[in-house]
Amino acid sequence: MRVVSSFSEARSAAGEAYHRSGGEEGPAPIGLVPTMGFLHEGHLSLISRARRECRVVTMSLYVNPRQFNVSSDFDRYPRSFERDCELAAEAGVDVLFAPPTSEMYESTESTSIHPGPVTRTMEGAGRPGHFEGVALVVAKLLAGLGAQRAYFGRKDAQQLTMIRRMARDLRFPIEIVGCPTIRESDGLALSSRNILMSAHEREAALEISRGLWAAALAAEGGERSADVLRRVVTRDRSRVAWEYVELADQDDASMLDVLDRPSFLAVAASVGEVRLIDNVFFDTGSDGLAVDRGIVLEGPSLLYR
Repeated sequence: MRVVSSFSEARSAAGEAYHRSGGEEGPAPIGLVPTMGFLHEGHLSLISRARRECRVVTMSLYVNPRQFNVSSDFDRYPRSFERDCELAAEAGVDVLFAPPTSEMYESTESTSIHPGPVTRTMEGAGRPGHFEGVALVVAKLLAGLGAQRAYFGRKDAQQLTMIRRMARDLRFPIEIVGCPTIRESDGLALSSRNILMSAHEREAALEISRGLWAAALAAEGGERSADVLRRVVTRDRSRVAWEYVELADQDDASMLDVLDRPSFLAVAASVGEVRLIDNVFFDTGSDGLAVDRGIVLEGPSLLYR
């Protein structure tokens, strides 16, 4: 694995790796896995998918200050560069792009991206400027690293919708691939922030996934009312501070009253000082309703190693 710190080095390293792979046919040339580091099985599942589908895998590692609303949250975000390098290399990453902020943002630049209605609710309503920061850094990665596919987790459902819309609207020649949420063995959605919770807080946080799974079970049983599904999520679950519970369209993140199309039921809740998000996806088709609850690990996560 080659570690680089500039866009030009990353493109050059990926090109060299592609030529070493030999042949022009078969998988996509370059797959991109954007991350903010402190890797866990969720990130590794994206790398694994990219490894299967692409000749070269580039992973970015950058904690983006522009998507944090509170500076203390940025400061507390867990970091371990050596650990991330080791895990990325073991997972089969060819090029690790770890830029300094001066490479990502020039002091004189003035361009911004406003994602529009897709980001005005849920995360966008409570975190002003968050999606503008995400959109700008992702646009730079998509434009600057030359990948043909980019891999994102479904755990950040609204973010995934926004990135797909942005890539389509701006005509980026890249496929955005959404991958299932990875969960710890007890159902808690994997997040680098999980290590910030005490044992008591972590136990309370399980109310989030339990509520979502109860709503998923109700939907599988025929319930289609968004109001009812929202109430199922939060019923008798008061150990977390619920911020929102919403049923949203997968295509544009608009709020739905009825589950009658591909959608996701998304939540945000706080446990102590840790804010968590989670969701279940509802995929509809000729075979009826399919619920994506994510993938549950069989044992402890490497997050705690």
